[in-house]
Amino acid sequence: MPERDVPAWNAMLSGLCRNARAVDAVALFGRMVGEGVAGDAVTLSSVLPMCVLLGDRALALVMHVYAVKRGLSGELFVCNALIDVYGKLGMLVEARWVFGGMALRDLVTWNSIISAYEQGGKVAAAVELFHGMMKSGVSPDVLTLVSLASAVAQCGDERGAKSVHCYVRRRGWDVGDIIAGNAVVDMYAKLSKIDAAQMVFDNLPDRDVVSWNTLITGYMQNGLSNEAVRIYNDMQNHEGLKPIQGTFVSILPAYSNLGALQQGMRMHALSIKTGLNLDVYVSTCLIDLYAKCGKLVEAMLLFEHMPRRSTGPWNAIIAGLGVHGHGAKALNLFSQMQQEGIKPDNVTFVSLLAACSHAGLVDQGRSFFDLMQTVYGIVPIAKHYACMVDMLGRAGQLDEAFEFIQGMPIKPDSAVWGALLGACRIHGNVELGKLASQNLFELDPKNVGYYVLMSNMYAKIGKWDGVDAVRSLVRRQNLQKTPGWSSMEVKGSVSVFYSGTQTEPHPQHEEIQRELQDLLAKMKSAGYVPDYSFVLQDVEEDEKEQILNNHSERLAIAFGIINTPPRTPLHIYKNLRVCGDCHNATKYISKITERDIIVRDANRFHHFKDGHCSCGDFW
Repeated sequence: MPERDVPAWNAMLSGLCRNARAVDAVALFGRMVGEGVAGDAVTLSSVLPMCVLLGDRALALVMHVYAVKRGLSGELFVCNALIDVYGKLGMLVEARWVFGGMALRDLVTWNSIISAYEQGGKVAAAVELFHGMMKSGVSPDVLTLVSLASAVAQCGDERGAKSVHCYVRRRGWDVGDIIAGNAVVDMYAKLSKIDAAQMVFDNLPDRDVVSWNTLITGYMQNGLSNEAVRIYNDMQNHEGLKPIQGTFVSILPAYSNLGALQQGMRMHALSIKTGLNLDVYVSTCLIDLYAKCGKLVEAMLLFEHMPRRSTGPWNAIIAGLGVHGHGAKALNLFSQMQQEGIKPDNVTFVSLLAACSHAGLVDQGRSFFDLMQTVYGIVPIAKHYACMVDMLGRAGQLDEAFEFIQGMPIKPDSAVWGALLGACRIHGNVELGKLASQNLFELDPKNVGYYVLMSNMYAKIGKWDGVDAVRSLVRRQNLQKTPGWSSMEVKGSVSVFYSGTQTEPHPQHEEIQRELQDLLAKMKSAGYVPDYSFVLQDVEEDEKEQILNNHSERLAIAFGIINTPPRTPLHIYKNLRVCGDCHNATKYISKITERDIIVRDANRFHHFKDGHCSCGDFW
């Protein structure tokens, strides 16, 4: 074109922006300014979203300055775009400054600022802004309620959630707008009201793939992996529903938690078929799947053959190496991450500190805790402090761990005190454990796991009056102990075993018991001596032996021996920490049967081979 007016420039800019060619769009805008062509509100509204695509905060500020210089900063259209961009870039101060300077605000303005605060984690402020919107006389639409529902859920406001649901029903959006229905399902799921979420989902007149993804994620967020898989299987029976990125990101963690490797591998194959296997979020979930299912070699192969420009894949593989006890490899990978110019985030350091904890690398852990703050400017959150306490506690440095808690600039949460209590149980420090448990009973009185840990500590030293006192507390509050279970996948089917007497005996119950007795006799011949301190009941020794021999992981191991060819590796998944006696017994079994036995418990992976464990008895 021999001559180009503003509409011509805007048309070209709009075309580039619509096709997400952010770098080209910004370059063209620079050329436009260089040629002395003055942009208008349309120019700015096209280029501003490119700041988000590029993640460029400085460019957003430059565009704002340009708007001020061109006299466009008072335009409603431009202000709304600025608030939206600042919000998506996490620049809440700047977003609020623009919002506060506006003489006129419309529905888009309010939606943009409420969404900005909700996505930025300032959920209480988002709710306050909604009340301000109502006072100003602007009526909310579906998009307003989507942000509000999420904010209310994150606040833990059950009463507010019911108000949101009632408003949606009064407006008829629960049957007339699928976006509103999905938002209500998500809201109840985040509040752990999964039955209410299921009810809303069941009453939706139409369900799209997002509806199904939302419910699957809801079950996952509430620790109900089996239910998440059931919902996904139901989804597959509906014609016309094809999995999208969110489907893979929702269901793959469920397979990871269950150790359902073969089902997870089918999802991997489907991701290749749909072309989503190279999506950074899907591939990160796949790395996590293989790592948590004991296939670390496959996880590393995936990592090496995928784009690694974001922190997600690095965090997943570092965490995977950590739970397998490969602390040194995790640290080497972090060095490689730095060399490739990837800036670590707070999740990276959680993974690193956890890896140091599992490998007993206390000095390196301290260095990373300092590095995170001094070099990368990351302010430690509760998870970082919990990792540090766990690391010090596992290494037996209980006094230092307690001093570390006392010096924390934030109030210790249940994860921090829980890490100390767990360490006290390992090292038998009852007095410090009692102090930790008192804090836990105040912070999280409904979590029966902490009562069980304290009860176990008393039982280990034979202090049965302490056991009775803790158990009476549990009974008074009507709390239920989390049952210990172990699972194993054979021929695509997952079998689950519970410790003690089975409510529904396994079809191979008698064979499993005969195998256990045979193994016990061989172990005793090889030098195994049962450690009755891990039996919490005050019963006779022969009964204690029977209790130990029927722990869930031993049932799963016996089942695996019966149903797989000799010397086949066994993969066991356990929901709780493996007890010391079972850990010792599994070392003997691995040597007697000449099998590799891989056990994933609540803390880490244990690779048993030829009478030894990869954790070095440190877990």
